[in-house]
Amino acid sequence: MIRRLLPLALCLLLLGGCAPAAVGTAGPRRFEATFLELFDTVTTVVGYADAEEDFRREVEDLRRELLVYHQLYDIYNDYEGINNLKTVNDSAGVRPVVVDEKILDLLSFCREMYTASGGKVNVAMGSVLGLWHDAREAAVADPESARLPEDAGLEEAMAHISFDQVILDREASTVYLADPQQRLDVGAVAKGYALEQVCRNRTLPMIVSLGGNVQVVGAKPDGSDWVVGVQDPDGGEEFLRTLALSSGAVVTSGDYQRYFTVDGVRYHHIIDPDTAYPADRYRAVTVLCPDGGVGDALSTALFTMDEAAGKALLSTYGAEALWVLPDGTIHCTDGFQGAIRT
Repeated sequence: MIRRLLPLALCLLLLGGCAPAAVGTAGPRRFEATFLELFDTVTTVVGYADAEEDFRREVEDLRRELLVYHQLYDIYNDYEGINNLKTVNDSAGVRPVVVDEKILDLLSFCREMYTASGGKVNVAMGSVLGLWHDAREAAVADPESARLPEDAGLEEAMAHISFDQVILDREASTVYLADPQQRLDVGAVAKGYALEQVCRNRTLPMIVSLGGNVQVVGAKPDGSDWVVGVQDPDGGEEFLRTLALSSGAVVTSGDYQRYFTVDGVRYHHIIDPDTAYPADRYRAVTVLCPDGGVGDALSTALFTMDEAAGKALLSTYGAEALWVLPDGTIHCTDGFQGAIRT
C-alpha cells in the first residue's frame, strides 16, 4: 500500500465558543479562509475581525508574505529574478550565490539548531534526503516497482552532509556550498520558520494551520482559548488529544505523513542522520513551543532522539512535547499535560 498524504497532523477545531456571531451582533466576528498553493500543503486561517474585508485583507497579506518564503526556500523550482535554495544547490562547488536576507536568516537559524540538537537537525543532508524523495516519488508513480535507495548510494551521499561546508557571508549576502556534492533541504524547518515570521506581522487575532504547523496569534476576543487537535497516527476519526492554547505554536512530526511501502515495511520521510534510514523510535512527536520555527526543528530532532535527550533539548527552549511510541503508548512532559483539554 502506498500513501502520499498532505501533512495535516494538527487540525484547527472549531468547537464550542468558535461559531461566528450573529449578523448585527456587536464586536468581532469569526471568519475562515483556506488556500492550497504554498509549501505543498493546505493553509487554513481562522480569525476574528469587525468586518469580513478586514479579515480577507489580513489573510491576503499573510498569503503574500508566505509566498515569498515559499519561493525562496524551494529546492525544486526556479523563479524568474529570484536566487533561491535551488539556485544555491545548483551552484554547489561552483560559486557563492547572492541571496535574500531571509535565506541567510534561515540558514543561520538552522546552524543554531544543528548545534543544539547534536546534528539531529541537519538541512545540509539534502543529498541523502533526495535519494529517499526520489524513491518515494517513484513508488507513488509505480507501486509495484517500489524499491529502497541503494545502500551504496546512501553511503556516498552521507559523505556530503557536513554543515561546515555551508559558507554564509553576511557582508556579501552570499551562500556557498563548498562541497560540490552537497545539497540543502530545509523541509525539517522551513514551514515552521516561515509561519513564525509572517505571523509576527499580523494585526488580527487568528490561528493558522500550515500543514502540520499551527500558530496562535493573539487572544480570542472573548478571552477563551484556541483549540488544536493532535491527530491519531493510526488515522482514527477521534483526535489523540486536544490542546487549549492562548499563544505559541504546535508542530507534529509523524511516520504517517509521507511514506511508501516496500515488502510490507513502511518507510517514512524523517531520516535519522546517524543511519541514513527513517527513524523508528516513535510514531509521532508533537511539540508545543513559544516559537514556531524552533518547534518545527525540535519535532524533527526529538523524532530521532531518545526521550531523555529530547527532554533536555526541550528545556533549552522552554518547549513541551508528546511522544507516541510504536505500541501506541503516549508519554508527555508535565507542561504539555497541562495544556491538554481532552
